[in-house]
Amino acid sequence: MINQATLQGNWNEIRGKLRRRWGQLTNDDVETFNGNVEQLVGLIQRKTGEARSQVEDFLDELTAKGSASIDEATENVREYVQQAADRIQAGSQQAYDSFRDGYEQAEEMIRQRPTESVAFCFGIGVLVGLLIGASLRSR
Repeated sequence: MINQATLQGNWNEIRGKLRRRWGQLTNDDVETFNGNVEQLVGLIQRKTGEARSQVEDFLDELTAKGSASIDEATENVREYVQQAADRIQAGSQQAYDSFRDGYEQAEEMIRQRPTESVAFCFGIGVLVGLLIGASLRSR
């Protein structure tokens, strides 16, 4: 059975194969395809004199290959998406681990040097306050 959806989905490729197989078909002939497989088969029969069964077999073969290539492409996309998801997950885990290590190191440094840590934070706060104040005055 001719797969009409695949036939329409891959029409540009199939159109060229029809013209290669049956040189009697013109561009106008294949351009008039509107999704009606019966009309297409009838047109090919009238133009070429081929038996209906041969035309249908050829179209079946084309649409079967098209379905297989769509399935293959779908599988390739699935694999790519899975690999991308794995990389994102690994990168996220690495970022989390790095952040956690940095946080633990900061905690340890604050425990070892609490006075210096408070003085450093106070100095940063004063510096940020001065920069904000200067930017507000310049407006």
